[in-house]
Amino acid sequence: MNLLKALATMSAMTLLSRILGFVRDTVIARVFGAGLMTDAFFVAFKIPNLLRRLFAEGAFSQAFVPILGEYKAKRSFNETHQLIDDVAGLLGLALFIVTLIGVIAAPVVIYLSAPGFSADAQKFDVTVTLLRIIFPYIFFISLVAFAGGILNTYSRFWVPAFTPVLLNLSMIAGALWLAPHVHPPVLALAWSVALGGVLQLAFQVPFLLRLKLLPRFRLNFHDAGVWRILRLMGPALFGVSISQISLLINTIFASFLVTGSVTWLYYADRLMEFPTALLGVA
Repeated sequence: MNLLKALATMSAMTLLSRILGFVRDTVIARVFGAGLMTDAFFVAFKIPNLLRRLFAEGAFSQAFVPILGEYKAKRSFNETHQLIDDVAGLLGLALFIVTLIGVIAAPVVIYLSAPGFSADAQKFDVTVTLLRIIFPYIFFISLVAFAGGILNTYSRFWVPAFTPVLLNLSMIAGALWLAPHVHPPVLALAWSVALGGVLQLAFQVPFLLRLKLLPRFRLNFHDAGVWRILRLMGPALFGVSISQISLLINTIFASFLVTGSVTWLYYADRLMEFPTALLGVA
């Protein structure tokens, strides 16, 4: 696949994803408005997203894809598959531990990321509940980023570019159809996020199977390629973390403001990012 065709494919899929993301946020704003429940959801949703951008789509992808590309170009198929298996095993173990800690320590995580919520017991408790439902999303979406790195290396560009569409569709469906059937209704959004992570991973599996590169999760702490990826992640993690920490600081400040402030900040940020996403990202 030539560069121009790859660019056109990724641009089209990214454009579709961004437009549906805007529709998703419009639907959420229309159904839920801005208040205590939406504040709780957006704080709970932001934490796994922050970790995703730090580790999965950020530092990990920047380190993993070049090493995988090198293996694909210079080594045998079996050696490349072994690297994928070993990375999958270590990544899966790390994600499982992080997810378990996140679910158990959800009250501490909320207190650190939105300390202002501790003054309102209801808001704090709802946020903790939402975070415990959403947190496993980091497990699935990180594996999605891992699978996406493999697919991009093997020129299946449209698959990772299209995958985020499934999260947007899941959340739109949750807001429109599931919300009236759960209490509080905002729980529908949390379950939709968790389902969206599963759907995105499941969508990519058949394409990995066609490449005969479906990972076999294997722990091997002596794989030289895995250690090269870990060493590359250090500088990348530092670079990516700067912008993400600034977003977390914004949330901390907003948590001390009147109810609805976190939601309005989120909506305003999305309105600002939409034109950039349409033109720049796509």
